Parts: sequence; structure tokens; C-alpha cells
Amino acid sequence: MSSSFESRLGRLWAHEKASYGLRVFIALSVAMGLCWYHDRLLWIPPLFLGIIASALAETDDNWLGRTKSVLLSLLCFVLAASAVKLLFPHPLLFVISLALATFALTLLGALGERYASIATGTVSLSIYAMIGMDHGINPAPAHTAASWQGTGLLLLGAAWYGLLSILWTVLFANRPVRERLARLFWELGRFLRLKADLFEPVREVDVNARRLALAQQNARVVEALNGAKTAILARFGRSGRPGVQSGLYFRLYYMAQDFHERASSSHYPYEALTEAFFHSDVLYRCQRLLALQGKACAALGVAIRMRTPFEYGEQTRIATADLRESLAFLRDQHNPRWNRLLGSLELLGTNLQTIERRLSETALSDTTSEGIDTRLRDASPHTLREMGARLVAQLTPKSLLFRHGLRMAIALAVGYGVMRAIHPDHGFWILLTTAFVCRPSYGATRLRLVQRIAGTLVGLGATWALMQLFPGTELQLLIALAGALVFFVTRTDRYMIATAAITVMALLCFNLLGDGFLLIWPRLLDTVIGCAIAAAASFLILPDWQGRRLHLVMAAVVQACTRYLDEVLAQYRGRGSDDLAYRIARRDMHNADAALSAALANMVREPGYLRRNLDAGFRFLALSNTLLGYLSALGAHRATLPPHADDALIDQAGQRLHDALSQAASALSARQPPPADLDAGVAELADTLEQMPENIEDKQRLLRTQLALILRLLPKLRAAADEVIRGPASEPTTSGASAAPA
Repeated sequence: MSSSFESRLGRLWAHEKASYGLRVFIALSVAMGLCWYHDRLLWIPPLFLGIIASALAETDDNWLGRTKSVLLSLLCFVLAASAVKLLFPHPLLFVISLALATFALTLLGALGERYASIATGTVSLSIYAMIGMDHGINPAPAHTAASWQGTGLLLLGAAWYGLLSILWTVLFANRPVRERLARLFWELGRFLRLKADLFEPVREVDVNARRLALAQQNARVVEALNGAKTAILARFGRSGRPGVQSGLYFRLYYMAQDFHERASSSHYPYEALTEAFFHSDVLYRCQRLLALQGKACAALGVAIRMRTPFEYGEQTRIATADLRESLAFLRDQHNPRWNRLLGSLELLGTNLQTIERRLSETALSDTTSEGIDTRLRDASPHTLREMGARLVAQLTPKSLLFRHGLRMAIALAVGYGVMRAIHPDHGFWILLTTAFVCRPSYGATRLRLVQRIAGTLVGLGATWALMQLFPGTELQLLIALAGALVFFVTRTDRYMIATAAITVMALLCFNLLGDGFLLIWPRLLDTVIGCAIAAAASFLILPDWQGRRLHLVMAAVVQACTRYLDEVLAQYRGRGSDDLAYRIARRDMHNADAALSAALANMVREPGYLRRNLDAGFRFLALSNTLLGYLSALGAHRATLPPHADDALIDQAGQRLHDALSQAASALSARQPPPADLDAGVAELADTLEQMPENIEDKQRLLRTQLALILRLLPKLRAAADEVIRGPASEPTTSGASAAPA
């Protein structure tokens, strides 16, 4: 019984959000306990709000970086809270300063995640200071030392959480890295399992739905890769600090990158493989092996999180051996119709066997980073000159951050005006709702709006019931503490639940002032008004309609494809190493593809007249994923090749693709349809590439096959891009592409 309890406790402690939730819980519990002990319950609301603001400003970093962030956050908090206190009696000056500060703080996001989080926390604390004044937490006359009590308590709560955050980072320095790597392998495992579904050789299946699910999961894998890279950079720097732990983390990160590239690879269109090998078990073997490897990656993620040995098991080894035997049987048939496809299938088998070998060799044991190029790209500015240049570059209406900052500033100013006009007593919740609901894109704002209103309704109903069931102050405070904990555990991925939880916490805390019941209806009204203002701002103030900038996102994808193609071919021409330039090009390609997927997801929530090219955009996404798969196959098998007789033909095909993709990217950037002659002659060149002798070397066969597949893809890419620019010529068809690879 004791062993089972310890095991459950260990799994709970190892959970990704346990550290964050426990840290917030300790900060809130200590503040509540001290206020309770000293009979200062009225101090709890401002202390809680200060802790929450500081927690919102927290970013992942090492202890030194966390210390700098906390000090910078506290400086911003002091300036913001003091400005609210001093300017509050002067409405015109107050609203002007509020708008300017909001705009400036939003632009800080250009400097990186740390400054974006500090900006969010500062705006939140400013509004919390207004709410504190609104609820009479400062009962003393203005312009006296006692009147600053509420502001001081806000800052004290923020400082207390900041100190706890620094101490936590010292005690658990590498835990965030393990959490990010564990999540990466879990997401990668799901990607492999979804990829396995594409190998099921069954007719009349909804392949487009499976491809869409795979594309969405690919975006999650890319996000997890970027998160893991950020965590590693924060602790080991751009060049990597040699040592046991850093070596282990770098190896796991690069192994995940390699798995992602191999799993993304497409060696031939899926439909052709299904048709050719429909009566063979080879595709089922591939499907089973990929699914088992997906489970193994997820298990590796659990082992990283729990810090336990990774047991690979025998099932995957047996499945790999079965696949090898199935491929050997097909080779022995000597069927001339299978020659080209069988070569591609064998390369697919090589990919899967490589993943199996890397997984079987993986052990969470001491290792160093010797022999690995541990350099990582760090895009954050590190000098005042770099920061200044980054900020100046945002001072244009073309900048998405500039537009969002202007939108936020005007929205908060309008919210303040509406509050003063119709709801002056408790109306600062309008500003809080507006600040949290207004997102950079209309689609994200619309989604957040629905979640906010639904969560507020649930939270208000729950609060009313809890006040009736538990009228005692002590129980209400404990429930408020639980609500704050739930908020921080769910705020990133369950926003409706988070909103309900923070609503419960806020109303129960302010019930200490005797107006908890009175705030229920004003809170609902404020939420509706704040959501309406945020929605109007996103719709009217320099809106970032994804449908109108889709061509730019597509151009970024094509440009990234071009750079990736150049780097892949350079690997075959002589570099042949997993160096930084190659990894940057590969990651840029995946990031661009994920950005296109996100843009289309936001377009779905935009008004109908703005998404007439949505179906063409989805077709382009499917085709860009196909292109990424063909390039990834080249990257997964890259090696330095000796001089060969057909090098000139391969160079010609590579240059033809480079020129065509560059022209397409330039045309899309200028919102022009790609040139009509973009794909002229590509079919003939592809035919020439595919006319290979029987005894051609495997790598040469791979190069010629994949380049031919990409050449044949160009007309479809041009047609989809042309339809996005010109608009559909007829009724739109179902989203997706007519053909995509395995």
C-alpha cells in the first residue's frame, strides 16, 4: 500500500505542471497562513494578486537569468503600480498613460519570451492595482503613507513569489529541461502513431482527414522542439557546456530531431505503394513498426520525466526483423514492376531500422557531448544595440506586434471610457477581461472570447453555490487557494477551466471585503463588455486577417523549402554532416510549415468573405507537407557521395528546382500569381531522372527519385498558389490535396 502510494506520488511530482503548480501553491499558502496568523485577512487579496502577476511574468531560465528577470519584473511592477496610484485621480492623464504604457510593453515582446512575459505581468499588475483601489483595499485618505498599503502589498506578493522562483530554480535547475524533453518525445510518439495510420493499405478510407491530423500534430512536435531548444539554451548556452548532464540532454534533443526528420520523410506517393503492394504484408509491417516506435518514444518521454531506466522491449525488435524478412521476400520475387517502388520501400525500411537502432541504444545513463556539434541558434538579442534595433524594426504598421500593441492600447482606453460612463463602481474587470481576451489574431480572439464567457458563467455559478454551502471564511479561503492552483495548472491549455477557477478565487477573496455576492452580476456584465471591446478591436483596428496575408505565409514556406533544398544537396556534394547551418534550414522549414497550419486554423474562425481561398490554402498546406516529406527523405539519408557520371543531371535538376521555388516565393511575396512557365519542362526533366540503369548506386537512385518527385509536384504547387492569389474559379472543393505521400 505504501509502495503504491509512493509510486503515485512520484508520478504526480514528475508531471509536467507539478513544479509550477506546487510553486504557486506554496507562495499562496504561505501568504494566506501569515495573514491568518496575524489576523490580517484583508491583506490576502492584494498579496494574492501580486503573486499571480509575478507568476504570469515568470519565464524558463537558469538561476542567474531568473534573477535578472525577477529584478526587471519588480522594477516594472513598481513603476506601473506607482503610476496607477499617482495618476488615478486624473482620468485623462491616467488613460493616456495607460494606452502608451500598454503599447510600449506590447512591443517588448519583440525582444523575446522573457520580455513578453514581463510585459503581460506588468499590464496585469497595473489592472490589479486599479481593482484594489476600486474595492477599497486602500481605505486611508489619498496622498498619505497609509494609502499606499494596498500597492505595497501587491509588490510584496510579487517579490515573495519572485524570491521563491529563484530559490526553486537553484534547487531544481535542470527539471524544466527534462520536462520539455519528456513532452517532446511524447508528442513525437503521437506523430509516429498518426504517421503509421497512413500506411494502412485499405481502400475507401478518409486519407485527407488522417493527413490533416498528421499536419496538426507536426505543428505540436515543432512547438515541442522549439521549447526544448529554449530550455537547453537557457542552461547550457549557445555552444553547450561540456558535461554529463548537458551531453545527455543534447543527445536526446538531436535524437528527437533525427526521428522527426525520418518520420516526416516521404519516399513515394502512398497511393502508388498501396496499389503495388496491396497483396503483400509489407505495408502492414511498416505500419506496425511505426506504431510500436511511437509507443516507445512516448515511453522514453515517461522515463525522462520520471528519471527511470528506459526499457525498449522486444516487440519492436521483432517487428523490425519481420519487416526485413518481408522486404527480402519481395526482392526475391524479381518483379520488374516493383523495381523503382521497392527501392523506395527499402529506403523507408532503412529509416525505420535506424529509428529502431537509436531507440535500442538509448539509455538514460551518464554521457557527454563529445563528438556532437552542440551549437544551437540563439535568436534573442543580447546587447542594447541589438535590442534597440529589434524594437525600432517594429515601429511600422506592417509589424504584427505594432498592430497588436496599438489594438491593445486603444481597446484598454475604450474600456476605461466605457467603465467611467456606465459602470464606475466595479468596472476595472472590464479592462482585465479586455487585456486577456484580445489576442494578436481575430481567430484567436474569437476562441478566447467564447472560452472566457463560458468560464466566467461556470465560475460565477460555482462561486454562488460555494458561498451558500460554505459560509465560513476559513473554508472559502481554502477554496480560493484551490481555485488559484487550478488556474495556473490549466491556463495554457484549458482556458475555460482556468477562467472559471480564477473567477472563484477572485470572488471568494473579495468576499472578505463583504461584497462577494454583490460582485457576481457586475463581474458577468464586465466580462461581456470586455469581450465585446476585445472582439471589436480585433475586427476594426488594423485587423490581422490571415486570409489577406496568407500569401506571405505561403511565401515564407516556399523560401524555407528553397534553403532546405540547397542545404540538403550541399550535404551530398561534400559536407555530409549534421552541422548548424543544415539544422537551422531544417528547423526553419518545419517552423514555416507549422506557421502555415496555424494561419489556416485561424482563418477558419474569420468571417466568410475573408476565407474564400481557404480550400486552396489547405491544398497548398498538403502539398507543402508533401514537399517537406520528399526533402526530409533526402535529408534522412544524406551522405557525402563520390563523383558520379550523372552528377551534372542532378545538379541541373537541383538548380531548376531552386530557380522555380525562388520565383514562386518572390511572386507570392508580391501577391502575384507564380509565372505560368514556372513548371515548363519539369515533366521531361523528371522523366529523364527516372530513367535509371538497374545497377545504379542506392544514394544516386534516391537523389534522382526524390528530385523527380519534387519536380512533378511543382505544377500542383503553382496551381494551388495561383488559386490562393486569384481566388477560386468555381465552387470550392473539400480541403486537402488529391495526392500525398506515405
